[in-house]
Amino acid sequence: MKLGIIIETKEYEKAWNAMRFAVTAKKIGHEVKVFLMGEAVEIETIEHEKFNVAEQVKAFNEVDGEMLACGTCLKSRKMNGTDVCPISTMIDCVNMVEWADKVVTF
Repeated sequence: MKLGIIIETKEYEKAWNAMRFAVTAKKIGHEVKVFLMGEAVEIETIEHEKFNVAEQVKAFNEVDGEMLACGTCLKSRKMNGTDVCPISTMIDCVNMVEWADKVVTF
């Protein structure tokens, strides 16, 4: 199955669970794409002693998961895309939704 995951939060536990879901789905054979928008574009910098979001982002990258970050949301925070989360557009988000069999939002 093709799963599109839209993450809009940087709340520790929600972001951690969203990324755990993405990693697990990839590991059991699904195609998975993640699109970050709003405050979620900060996901690579989220630090919490109990919920290691960065570790899950790294694990998703290691299983060849595709993650994109909203360019407008990045720019509004004076941030740039990264190798793990390249800068993207709303067109990319629409394309992901059209591609996916199911879309999950966090």
